[in-house]
Amino acid sequence: MTDIKELLLSRIRDVADYPEPGVMFKDITPLLADPAAFTALTDTLAELAVEHGATKIVGLEARGFILGAPVAVRAGVGFVPVRKAGKLPGATLSQAYDLEYGSAEIEVHAEDLTAADRVMVVDDVLATGGTAEASLRLIRRAGAQVAGVSVLMELGFLGGRARLAPALDGAPLKALLEV
Repeated sequence: MTDIKELLLSRIRDVADYPEPGVMFKDITPLLADPAAFTALTDTLAELAVEHGATKIVGLEARGFILGAPVAVRAGVGFVPVRKAGKLPGATLSQAYDLEYGSAEIEVHAEDLTAADRVMVVDDVLATGGTAEASLRLIRRAGAQVAGVSVLMELGFLGGRARLAPALDGAPLKALLEV
């Protein structure tokens, strides 16, 4: 695992003062542009999905789509996008949640998850945990089980893991990198 961590870290670019002064943004686009690194990331996340018995991958808008779709293909399971409110046609389930300043809402197609599903949530970053927590609530409201949450990196100083722990209800949370 040390080799993959080094590879992934070497392909993540720090961008100072983005999107505002004082923030050090972790840009994953160089990782996505490198076929070896992107494949290693996809394979590792797919192994976690298989290990935890996932039958579906939920990708959180928007970078979770980029990571989650190839993970689902590699793991041989379905992919379900969780979108911002108002972006999906047809019948949806929605879940509101609080942000640091304000609130947001996410949605999933009501028929895409069933009681037979074990769902692994895939995203690029676990920050404060608000979106991930809302997605777990949404998955359970759809009647599915939570197989776990897998992210490329966790920004540990923001406390997302602690916030997410009650919503995980014992399901695993795996961050490949902690920064």
